[in-house]
Amino acid sequence: MANPHLIVFANEKGGTGKSTTAVHTAIALTMLGHRVGIIDLDPRQRTVTRYLENRAETARRRTVDLPAPAFSVLKGDTTEALESEVAALSEDKDFLIVDTPGRDDDFARHMAARANTLVTPMNDSFVDFDLIGQVDAETFKVRRLSFYSELIFEARKTRAKADGVSIDWVVLRNRVQHQDARNKKRVGDALMELSRRVGFRVIPGLSERVIFRELFPSGLTLLDKGHLGELGVSHIAARQELREMVSGLALPERPGVASMDMIGAA
Repeated sequence: MANPHLIVFANEKGGTGKSTTAVHTAIALTMLGHRVGIIDLDPRQRTVTRYLENRAETARRRTVDLPAPAFSVLKGDTTEALESEVAALSEDKDFLIVDTPGRDDDFARHMAARANTLVTPMNDSFVDFDLIGQVDAETFKVRRLSFYSELIFEARKTRAKADGVSIDWVVLRNRVQHQDARNKKRVGDALMELSRRVGFRVIPGLSERVIFRELFPSGLTLLDKGHLGELGVSHIAARQELREMVSGLALPERPGVASMDMIGAA
């Protein structure tokens, strides 16, 4: 790839697992043999930065090799400064991942419009669905698009006209509650209806599992086989969810790079 494939994780609502999925995607792609960079656009929270700093510290403490992407956190306060940081981190990379703040943010909008793959994680509830569309209280049918959906819809049209690039918009369903079949179906039906209107894809994300929060202090992931000790059945299931999530993004492949099912195998 002449230029890195730009993956932007964006959602104007916090608490959707955006940073968790961004950093796990970056590490998974690195483990596959891709050259990956990730930029943290939230210098206040710095979740991605802290995760990768923790990972580097664990590698030093244990004297082990833990594959990790190159990373940086936003330092400037202008679009020009952001573009300069993106250009520096993009050099010789196959993928550049951008983690945006969980709020309306000018830099997030700028990078979303530049994305090749735009990933919007959401929790599996109508509280989070409200970010992209509003539903009827009785029928749960979609009544209208949200401001965010209209924003992305217009950005995709503008991008296609400007340089012919079609932004692949992916809505990631995190924290699906398998025991609540009725809610799961209603949210799923609403997502399918809205996807036909605005053209995003829906893929499964990560369930609500304590293991993802427990791994943060060490910077490890469920793909770090051999560094995690004995894993229970639920952890093995979470690892499989992670592999399926990255595969579902349908990112471009590079010759000689392993497939997702070859890493972190149980």
